[in-house]
Amino acid sequence: MNAVSAILLSSLFAATLVADGVGYTNTPVIRGQKWRVHDKFRPTPPVVTPGATFSHGAQPPSDATVLFDGSSLNAWVADSGGPAKFKIVNGILEVAGGSIHTAQDFGDSQLHIEWSAPSEVKGDSQGRGNSGVFFHNDFEIQVLDSYNNVTYADGQASALYGQWPPLVNPVKKPGEWNSYDIVFEAPHFDSDGKLTKPGFVTVFFNGVCVHNRKELNGPTHHQVTDPYKPYSGRGPIGLQDHGNPVHYRNIWIRPIGQYN
Repeated sequence: MNAVSAILLSSLFAATLVADGVGYTNTPVIRGQKWRVHDKFRPTPPVVTPGATFSHGAQPPSDATVLFDGSSLNAWVADSGGPAKFKIVNGILEVAGGSIHTAQDFGDSQLHIEWSAPSEVKGDSQGRGNSGVFFHNDFEIQVLDSYNNVTYADGQASALYGQWPPLVNPVKKPGEWNSYDIVFEAPHFDSDGKLTKPGFVTVFFNGVCVHNRKELNGPTHHQVTDPYKPYSGRGPIGLQDHGNPVHYRNIWIRPIGQYN
Protein backbone atom coordinates (compact mmCIF):
# COMPACT_ATOMS: atom_id res chain seq x y z
CA MET A 1 0.00 0.00 0.00
CA ASN A 2 1.46 3.37 -0.99
CA ALA A 3 1.42 6.47 1.25
CA VAL A 4 -1.53 8.12 -0.53
CA SER A 5 -3.65 4.98 -0.23
CA ALA A 6 -2.77 4.71 3.46
CA ILE A 7 -3.84 8.30 4.08
CA LEU A 8 -7.12 7.80 2.23
CA LEU A 9 -7.84 4.62 4.15
CA SER A 10 -7.01 6.31 7.44
CA SER A 11 -9.34 9.22 6.60
CA LEU A 12 -12.13 6.84 5.63
CA PHE A 13 -11.69 4.94 8.90
CA ALA A 14 -11.82 8.18 10.91
CA ALA A 15 -14.95 9.30 9.05
CA THR A 16 -16.58 5.96 9.80
CA LEU A 17 -15.85 6.37 13.51
CA VAL A 18 -17.51 9.80 13.46
CA ALA A 19 -20.46 8.51 11.48
CA ASP A 20 -21.00 5.79 14.07
CA GLY A 21 -21.25 8.39 16.88
CA VAL A 22 -24.35 8.94 18.97
CA GLY A 23 -26.56 11.83 17.91
CA TYR A 24 -27.99 13.43 14.79
CA THR A 25 -26.91 15.42 11.75
CA ASN A 26 -30.32 16.32 10.33
CA THR A 27 -31.91 18.22 13.24
CA PRO A 28 -32.40 22.02 13.35
CA VAL A 29 -29.62 24.34 14.50
CA ILE A 30 -30.27 25.60 18.03
CA ARG A 31 -31.03 29.33 18.07
CA GLY A 32 -27.96 31.34 19.03
CA GLN A 33 -25.62 28.34 18.78
CA LYS A 34 -23.58 26.65 16.08
CA TRP A 35 -24.75 23.17 17.10
CA ARG A 36 -27.72 21.16 15.96
CA VAL A 37 -30.20 19.69 18.45
CA HIS A 38 -28.57 16.48 19.80
CA ASP A 39 -25.59 17.16 17.51
CA LYS A 40 -23.41 14.06 17.40
CA PHE A 41 -20.31 16.18 16.73
CA ARG A 42 -20.80 18.34 19.85
CA PRO A 43 -18.09 17.61 22.45
CA THR A 44 -19.33 15.84 25.56
CA PRO A 45 -18.60 17.38 28.97
CA PRO A 46 -15.50 16.23 30.86
CA VAL A 47 -15.99 13.90 33.81
CA VAL A 48 -15.28 15.17 37.33
CA THR A 49 -15.58 13.34 40.65
CA PRO A 50 -18.04 15.04 43.04
CA GLY A 51 -17.30 15.47 46.72
CA ALA A 52 -18.82 13.26 49.41
CA THR A 53 -22.46 13.93 50.33
CA PHE A 54 -24.68 13.14 53.29
CA SER A 55 -26.44 9.79 53.12
CA HIS A 56 -29.88 11.40 53.13
CA GLY A 57 -29.08 14.59 51.27
CA ALA A 58 -30.13 18.15 52.01
CA GLN A 59 -33.07 18.62 54.35
CA PRO A 60 -35.73 21.22 53.40
CA PRO A 61 -35.59 24.74 54.84
CA SER A 62 -38.50 26.08 56.85
CA ASP A 63 -40.10 27.93 53.91
CA ALA A 64 -40.02 24.97 51.51
CA THR A 65 -42.96 22.98 50.21
CA VAL A 66 -42.16 19.29 50.58
CA LEU A 67 -43.17 17.41 47.42
CA PHE A 68 -41.98 13.96 48.48
CA ASP A 69 -40.69 12.84 51.87
CA GLY A 70 -41.04 9.10 51.39
CA SER A 71 -44.54 8.79 52.78
CA SER A 72 -47.05 9.61 50.05
CA LEU A 73 -47.76 10.87 46.53
CA ASN A 74 -50.38 13.36 47.71
CA ALA A 75 -48.59 16.26 46.00
CA TRP A 76 -48.63 14.55 42.59
CA VAL A 77 -51.06 13.57 39.85
CA ALA A 78 -50.65 11.54 36.66
CA ASP A 79 -50.09 13.39 33.37
CA SER A 80 -52.80 11.20 31.91
CA GLY A 81 -55.23 12.21 34.66
CA GLY A 82 -56.06 10.68 38.02
CA PRO A 83 -53.72 9.63 40.82
CA ALA A 84 -49.96 9.36 40.30
CA LYS A 85 -48.90 5.75 39.78
CA PHE A 86 -45.20 5.85 40.65
CA LYS A 87 -44.31 3.22 43.27
CA ILE A 88 -43.20 3.95 46.83
CA VAL A 89 -40.82 1.23 48.02
CA ASN A 90 -39.23 1.64 51.47
CA GLY A 91 -39.70 5.40 51.30
CA ILE A 92 -38.20 5.67 47.80
CA LEU A 93 -40.14 6.79 44.73
CA GLU A 94 -39.75 4.47 41.73
CA VAL A 95 -40.70 5.54 38.21
CA ALA A 96 -43.57 3.40 36.89
CA GLY A 97 -47.04 3.78 35.44
CA GLY A 98 -46.65 6.99 33.43
CA SER A 99 -45.24 10.48 33.93
CA ILE A 100 -46.46 12.62 36.83
CA HIS A 101 -46.57 16.29 37.81
CA THR A 102 -47.39 18.34 40.88
CA ALA A 103 -50.99 19.26 41.58
CA GLN A 104 -49.75 22.73 42.56
CA ASP A 105 -48.25 25.31 40.20
CA PHE A 106 -45.06 27.22 40.95
CA GLY A 107 -43.29 30.25 39.51
CA ASP A 108 -39.64 31.19 39.97
CA SER A 109 -38.34 28.46 42.26
CA GLN A 110 -35.48 26.64 43.91
CA LEU A 111 -35.96 22.88 43.59
CA HIS A 112 -34.02 20.17 45.39
CA ILE A 113 -34.35 16.60 44.15
CA GLU A 114 -32.32 13.42 44.58
CA TRP A 115 -32.28 10.53 42.12
CA SER A 116 -30.48 7.29 41.35
CA ALA A 117 -30.24 5.25 38.18
CA PRO A 118 -30.98 1.51 38.42
CA SER A 119 -28.07 -0.43 39.93
CA GLU A 120 -28.58 -3.12 37.30
CA VAL A 121 -27.35 -1.52 34.09
CA LYS A 122 -29.53 -2.15 31.05
CA GLY A 123 -29.46 -0.45 27.68
CA ASP A 124 -27.22 2.35 26.49
CA SER A 125 -27.30 5.99 25.39
CA GLN A 126 -30.80 7.43 25.96
CA GLY A 127 -32.18 3.99 26.84
CA ARG A 128 -30.25 3.74 30.10
CA GLY A 129 -31.57 5.19 33.37
CA ASN A 130 -33.58 7.84 31.53
CA SER A 131 -36.08 10.18 33.20
CA GLY A 132 -36.37 13.94 33.50
CA VAL A 133 -37.34 16.85 35.74
CA PHE A 134 -39.76 19.23 34.02
CA PHE A 135 -40.64 22.81 34.87
CA HIS A 136 -43.95 24.18 33.62
CA ASN A 137 -44.47 21.22 31.26
CA ASP A 138 -41.95 22.49 28.70
CA PHE A 139 -38.48 22.82 30.22
CA GLU A 140 -36.55 19.63 31.01
CA ILE A 141 -33.43 19.02 33.06
CA GLN A 142 -32.34 15.60 31.89
CA VAL A 143 -32.02 12.62 34.23
CA LEU A 144 -29.84 9.87 32.75
CA ASP A 145 -27.32 7.26 33.77
CA SER A 146 -24.34 9.10 32.25
CA TYR A 147 -21.74 6.97 34.02
CA ASN A 148 -19.51 5.54 31.27
CA ASN A 149 -22.47 5.88 28.91
CA VAL A 150 -21.91 7.45 25.49
CA THR A 151 -24.75 9.68 24.26
CA TYR A 152 -25.18 13.07 22.60
CA ALA A 153 -23.88 16.05 24.60
CA ASP A 154 -27.20 17.85 25.13
CA GLY A 155 -28.78 14.64 26.41
CA GLN A 156 -26.32 14.04 29.27
CA ALA A 157 -27.49 13.94 32.88
CA SER A 158 -28.34 17.52 33.98
CA ALA A 159 -28.42 18.84 30.39
CA LEU A 160 -31.02 21.44 29.51
CA TYR A 161 -32.35 18.86 27.13
CA GLY A 162 -31.69 19.50 23.47
CA GLN A 163 -30.11 22.89 24.17
CA TRP A 164 -27.19 23.03 26.60
CA PRO A 165 -24.92 20.22 27.85
CA PRO A 166 -23.68 20.51 31.43
CA LEU A 167 -20.27 22.13 31.87
CA VAL A 168 -18.96 18.88 33.37
CA ASN A 169 -20.27 15.40 34.16
CA PRO A 170 -20.17 14.68 37.95
CA VAL A 171 -22.62 11.76 37.86
CA LYS A 172 -22.26 8.92 40.36
CA LYS A 173 -22.26 5.22 39.66
CA PRO A 174 -25.54 3.42 38.92
CA GLY A 175 -27.39 2.75 42.16
CA GLU A 176 -25.75 5.67 44.00
CA TRP A 177 -27.68 8.83 44.86
CA ASN A 178 -27.28 12.04 42.87
CA SER A 179 -28.67 15.45 43.76
CA TYR A 180 -29.90 18.38 41.71
CA ASP A 181 -30.31 21.86 43.15
CA ILE A 182 -32.05 23.87 40.45
CA VAL A 183 -32.89 27.56 40.32
CA PHE A 184 -35.53 28.12 37.66
CA GLU A 185 -36.51 31.59 36.44
CA ALA A 186 -39.61 31.47 34.27
CA PRO A 187 -39.88 33.42 31.00
CA HIS A 188 -42.05 36.53 31.08
CA PHE A 189 -44.45 37.86 28.45
CA ASP A 190 -46.29 41.15 28.01
CA SER A 191 -50.05 41.50 27.61
CA ASP A 192 -49.73 40.90 23.86
CA GLY A 193 -47.86 37.63 24.38
CA LYS A 194 -44.46 39.06 23.42
CA LEU A 195 -41.45 37.62 25.24
CA THR A 196 -39.97 40.25 27.57
CA LYS A 197 -37.51 37.99 29.44
CA PRO A 198 -36.36 34.49 28.53
CA GLY A 199 -36.15 31.70 31.06
CA PHE A 200 -32.92 31.02 32.94
CA VAL A 201 -31.70 27.93 34.76
CA THR A 202 -28.91 27.38 37.28
CA VAL A 203 -28.08 23.79 38.23
CA PHE A 204 -25.82 22.31 40.90
CA PHE A 205 -25.30 18.60 40.23
CA ASN A 206 -23.87 16.75 43.23
CA GLY A 207 -22.69 20.13 44.51
CA VAL A 208 -20.98 21.03 41.22
CA CYS A 209 -22.24 24.00 39.20
CA VAL A 210 -23.05 22.66 35.72
CA HIS A 211 -25.24 25.57 34.50
CA ASN A 212 -24.71 29.15 35.63
CA ARG A 213 -27.91 31.08 34.88
CA LYS A 214 -28.04 29.56 31.42
CA GLU A 215 -30.59 31.09 29.08
CA LEU A 216 -33.27 28.79 27.72
CA ASN A 217 -33.86 29.07 23.97
CA GLY A 218 -37.50 28.04 24.35
CA PRO A 219 -39.14 24.73 25.23
CA THR A 220 -36.83 21.69 25.37
CA HIS A 221 -38.02 18.96 23.02
CA HIS A 222 -36.55 15.95 21.22
CA GLN A 223 -34.95 16.67 17.82
CA VAL A 224 -36.65 20.06 17.41
CA THR A 225 -36.17 23.66 18.46
CA ASP A 226 -39.47 25.34 19.28
CA PRO A 227 -40.16 29.03 19.97
CA TYR A 228 -41.49 30.26 23.28
CA LYS A 229 -45.23 30.20 23.71
CA PRO A 230 -46.89 32.75 26.02
CA TYR A 231 -48.08 31.55 29.42
CA SER A 232 -48.49 32.89 32.95
CA GLY A 233 -44.97 32.06 34.20
CA ARG A 234 -46.37 29.49 36.59
CA GLY A 235 -46.72 25.76 36.14
CA PRO A 236 -46.18 22.32 37.67
CA ILE A 237 -43.04 20.32 38.35
CA GLY A 238 -42.98 17.05 36.41
CA LEU A 239 -41.15 13.73 36.60
CA GLN A 240 -40.87 11.74 33.40
CA ASP A 241 -41.53 8.03 32.93
CA HIS A 242 -39.17 7.07 30.10
CA GLY A 243 -39.52 3.35 30.72
CA ASN A 244 -36.63 3.01 33.18
CA PRO A 245 -37.10 2.36 36.95
CA VAL A 246 -35.25 5.48 38.12
CA HIS A 247 -35.58 6.29 41.85
CA TYR A 248 -36.31 9.63 43.51
CA ARG A 249 -36.30 10.88 47.10
CA ASN A 250 -36.20 14.06 49.18
CA ILE A 251 -37.98 16.48 46.82
CA TRP A 252 -38.75 20.00 47.98
CA ILE A 253 -39.27 23.42 46.44
CA ARG A 254 -39.30 27.02 47.61
CA PRO A 255 -40.30 30.28 45.89
CA ILE A 256 -37.65 32.83 44.95
CA GLY A 257 -37.58 36.32 43.58
CA GLN A 258 -40.37 38.66 42.60
CA TYR A 259 -42.26 36.30 40.30
CA ASN A 260 -43.33 33.32 42.37
